Parts: sequence; C-alpha cells; structure tokens
Amino acid sequence: MILTHAGNASSGEREGSHNQESARGMKEYKTEQIRNVVLLGHGGTGKTSLAEAALFSSGGVSRLGKVDDGSTTSDFEPDEVKRKISLSLALIPCEWAGHKINIIDTPGYADFVGEVKSGIRAADFGAIVVDAVSGVQVGTEMAWMHAERAKLPRVFFVNRMDRENANFEQAVAQLQAKFGKGIAPLMLPIGSQDSFTGVVNVAENKAYTGDKGAAAEVPGDMAAAVAAAREQLIEAAAEADDDLLSKYLEGEEISEEEITAGLKKGMAAGLVYPVFAGSAAKNIGVSKFLDGLVADCPSPAEMAPQTAKNNGGEEELKADASGPLAAFVFKTSADPFVGRLTYLRVVSGTLKADTHVWNANRNADERLGQLSVVKGKTQEHVPALAAGDIGAVAKLGQTVTGDTLCTKEHQVTLAELVFPRPPFNVAVTPKGKADVEKMGPSLHRIAEEDPTLLVHRDEYTGETIISGMGETHVDVAAERMKRKFGVEVDLHAPRVPYRETITGYVESEYIHKKQTGGHGQYARVNIKVEPNKGGGFQFVDAVVGGSVPRNYIPAVEKGVVEAMHEGALAHCPMVDVKVTLFDGKEHPVDSSEMAFKLAGSLALKQGALKANPVLLEPVYELKIHVPESNTGDVMSDLNGKRAKVHGMTPDDGGMTVIDAEAPLAEVLRYATDLRSITQGRGTFEMQFHHYEEVPQHIAQKVISEAQKGAAGG
Repeated sequence: MILTHAGNASSGEREGSHNQESARGMKEYKTEQIRNVVLLGHGGTGKTSLAEAALFSSGGVSRLGKVDDGSTTSDFEPDEVKRKISLSLALIPCEWAGHKINIIDTPGYADFVGEVKSGIRAADFGAIVVDAVSGVQVGTEMAWMHAERAKLPRVFFVNRMDRENANFEQAVAQLQAKFGKGIAPLMLPIGSQDSFTGVVNVAENKAYTGDKGAAAEVPGDMAAAVAAAREQLIEAAAEADDDLLSKYLEGEEISEEEITAGLKKGMAAGLVYPVFAGSAAKNIGVSKFLDGLVADCPSPAEMAPQTAKNNGGEEELKADASGPLAAFVFKTSADPFVGRLTYLRVVSGTLKADTHVWNANRNADERLGQLSVVKGKTQEHVPALAAGDIGAVAKLGQTVTGDTLCTKEHQVTLAELVFPRPPFNVAVTPKGKADVEKMGPSLHRIAEEDPTLLVHRDEYTGETIISGMGETHVDVAAERMKRKFGVEVDLHAPRVPYRETITGYVESEYIHKKQTGGHGQYARVNIKVEPNKGGGFQFVDAVVGGSVPRNYIPAVEKGVVEAMHEGALAHCPMVDVKVTLFDGKEHPVDSSEMAFKLAGSLALKQGALKANPVLLEPVYELKIHVPESNTGDVMSDLNGKRAKVHGMTPDDGGMTVIDAEAPLAEVLRYATDLRSITQGRGTFEMQFHHYEEVPQHIAQKVISEAQKGAAGG
C-alpha cells in the first residue's frame, strides 16, 4: 500500500462567495481514479481540520487553515466562522497519487442532519472521525447509525493524537465494544500527546513520521503491538474472503496485496472497518490516510449498481462513463451573487458543460452552462464530469435537491433523498416595514437550499411558521436571511391553534335595534345552536312564512360564520356547530342586510355562551426513538406533558420506539427537551392527530390570557 502522492499547488486563499477560479482547472479523472468519502462524527472531533489537512497535503492550498481563526476551506460561511462549527456540507476535492478524492465535510451538530444525509448520498464510503481523548461520543453513534442505514462502507480516523490524555487503544476498544470486532486498526500511532510523531502501517509493517509522512523503521518497542494488530487486521479481512481465510487458518504468509484485497471485500460487505490514526492539526498521519483511501477503499466503479426507475419499470445503473446519463442532485445552495448552485453526483454516463439535460422529476428541459468542481467557496470549471464524479452547475431553472438529470431519450429517476421531518416550530415575523415584502421570497429561498427547513402559514393563527431540526437550526436560518437577502426577522414561539365548540343545545333570540335619526337598523333573529360533532359547521334555513325575507337569510349566515371565526370563549374559531335559523322579524323601513348580519352574529355569540362551550386543543402523535437506557426518563417526562403512551417497541441497535400522543401546547419545545434528556441520542417525529377538550384548569388560564390580550389590543 506504498503510494507516492502527486499533489498540485493551487492559487491559495480566495475572497468572495463561490468565486470563479480559472487560473488552473482541475484535470479530468476516470471513474476508477475517483474516491468519494464523507466525513462523519461528533461535533468538534476535527472533521473540518482533517479535510483542510488533506487539501494542504495534496497541494490544494498553500497554507494550512485553522477552524479557530476561520481560515479553513470548508467553513467559509460567515456564520460558520463566527460559531466555529460547520453548518453545511462542503466539498474538498484532493488530487492524490494520480487519483481524485472528493472529501465531503459534514456538520457534527445534530440540527444539521440534513447536510449529513445529503453527504452520505453523494459518497461511496464514510470516514467517522473520533476524538482520541473523548472516544465514542453521541455523534459517533449517530454517524454510525446514519451510515448503517445507508449501507455505507466506512473507516475510522482517530484524530487529535497530539492532545493531552489522547489514548488510541482506549478509543479503539470503545469502538469495538460499541460496533463490533470488525473494527481493526490499519494504522498505529507512534507515541501520543507531546510524543506523537507518526504512524505505523500494520499491513506494510512500515513507519511514517512527521507531517511529510517520511518512511522510517518501526520503533523496536512497537514490534509486538504491530504484530498483534496485523494479526487482527488479517483476521478481519479474512472474514470476507474464503481463500484468505484458508491461508490464514493454515498459517501461510499473507501478503500486503492480499490484505488490501481482503479489506476491500470486507468493507464492501460491511464486515471490516479499518482504523487510521493521526493529528489533523499537526498534519501527522493525514498523508497515510489519503494513501489508504486510494488503496483500500472502493472507487465508484467497484460499488454496487444503483436502481433507477424508467418508463418501463426499473434498471440498474453502474458507474460507467459510457453508460446512459444519470446525475443525482444532492444539495442546492441559494447564493445572492451566483444564484442557485446545484450540487450533483454523476451516477452513470458523462455530464458535459454547455448542453441540455432532462429533469425526469419535473419533466423539464434544463440548459447546463459551465460545470464546476467546487472547493469550499471556489469553483474550478471543467468541461465534463465522468460517472462517479461530483460537481456543481449554476442557475438551473427548476431543479431542486433530490432530482435526477438525464437525457430526454433515456429518462430515469433515482430514489429521492429522504429527510427527517423537522420537529421544532417557531413563528417568524418581519422586524421592520422594509422586511415585510421581502420576507416571503427569502424564506422560500432559504428553505429551498435546506430540505429539513419547512415554511408554511398556519391558516388558523395566521402566523408564518418555520419548522427546523432545533433551535440552533432556525436561528442560523434567520441569520442567513439577514446576510444573504438583507431581511431581518423576529422568531418566537408559535401560538397554539386552539378551537372552541359547544356541548349543549340552546335557542337564541337576538334583536338588533338602533335609531340614529332617519333610517334606523332593525332585525330579529331566532336560531337553534347545537353540537355537530365531526360534522364541521352546518347552517340550516328552517324559516317558514317569510318571517325573515329570503334576501336577508344569506346575511344571517354570513354573520353566524363571522361569529364562528371569532369564538365565544378565547377568541378561537368555533368548530362542529349546527345553527338553524327558524324565525325572525323584519322592519319594512329599518331592516337591511347589515342589520340581519349583526343580529345573526350576536345571536350565535349569545347562544354559544349558554350552550356549555368548551376549549379544544390540537393533539399530536409522537414516534420517539430513544436508547433503552433513557426510556424511563423519557416516559417520566411524557407523563408530565399530559401525554398518553400507546406502546413501546424494541428497535435495532438497543433503541426503543415509544408511540404516544400529547397536546401541542406541551411539546412545542420537545426537540430541545428530548435532546437534553438523551444527550442528543433521541429522535422523534410528530404529526397532527385530532382535537380534544382542554382540561378545565388549563382552559381557564388560556381563556384568561386570551381575554387580557384582546383587552390590551
């Protein structure tokens, strides 16, 4: 697995948003020369630093950037620099040993799981970055879970070996205890903390030291550890290769090439997970990590074909540059300067610049302009992208995340990306008059680039609601609106859309009489008000003998409908009420449509107050996934939220699925509560189920606050 690298120098740091780079374009690579790896893991483990070190080692940048001073290639957005965390995925292509490694750096913070899902979809394998001090953390478990669900081959990189209390053996032991014995070190660190100087490749039995990865002899005191690790690596590789297993059991010598072939088979089968070691900050072990990605990890051509739907059914698409064109859009970015930037992976065929393609999801023709290889915030133009490669194109008219681009003659659609439903809701209002008109379009563009961010208008409260994965997620969205589109907004808890209904039967008479000189106003309305459970609102005309002239009956109904919207208790809309107009009286001079409308409205309000009115609240279904160890705490918390638990089901991987329902008023901030209880391990989805009566003591508080608000307004 000895590889010499051939990194290329680049023009260094750039300024601006998605700058165009034309000084040196990246060369074209064949499918077999491409590696697509997504960096996954807990926040703060050094994923961005590893991507930066890889880019620096390959000559892609002339200076090693740092997260702390905001100079990395991945974290180029101002809000990422300010918070010192990744908020969206970034592409970092590295040219190494005659290959192109597309590194996809993803956020570790749980709120930005949509970016992780997109990154996994574009990759052929994952590298889970682990802190040598902290070992397995919540984000490590979540990264494994996401990769496992996507059936993504994976390796581990134990980072920060230079840090105080770094312990490689302990980190590996934790990984093996959590994820199985298929986890086997491919690299062992030479020393640790201040004495960390390099790594030993156990397959080669060779050492590499310093930031240049200079070859050296294996330290004598490591011979036993290297021999044991090599044995473990061979054993893991042999699990996926019968011939290798036979040689191993018979005690025959196994070559480095055979180990590499076994690792590739084992990774593809999900049986082997090689472990690398290093320090991204010191750039030690990074070059050997890149060597390993090239030698041991699959190219797109070695991956299983992807299934696509066509007009006649389904077909298998291999990563073949000469095959039918199919490119999958895994991310969309809204840029105020470039416009919409579409990130895509070519699954089959070759995508060429300055051509027309067909969007099979939208049944629309799209004209491609320049194709680009994206490196952080810069773009390098390329004439074509072969099957397996990743790039971007600007200013497509209709294409969004999850779409498939192909040819009109050979139309196919790949499986769409499935994102979690965002559970955290906030109401958004424009901060000033200048923001009113711009808020809607800006929200649309922000949501367009992030499928885990949904925007809708609550038809009952009239509020504009942003739904995100958590509090930080929606805060970042608001910051981006201000920075990208100059729109400032306020975020606050949404109002609960309470309803009102009645439980009793009454007859209500109202006489509207007003004399102001000249023509007065007069109308008498007699109505029956009764429950109409599950039947919505119903208005019945039962007038006989013309006591209410036909031309005034629509006015009465209109007044009743207006009163239904205003409610009788807490100014909430009334539902499931049947109103029957059975009598009334007109005045030959003073009656009018307005008079009968007012009489109808006030007759209902008066009657509703006497018909045992009650307040209703929305109840939501919750499906909560929590570790078994947290089940008791979650159940206790649900009991305090007036929830009804319908059942618990064991899930794969030591998780429990809790099916429950709870009033919306109690779970407005459940995303934050659950994260706190489970240290971020728990996830949930919720959807509206039904309305039910609010308990009397809570209803009184809601009614009182509503009446105070109305008086204050």
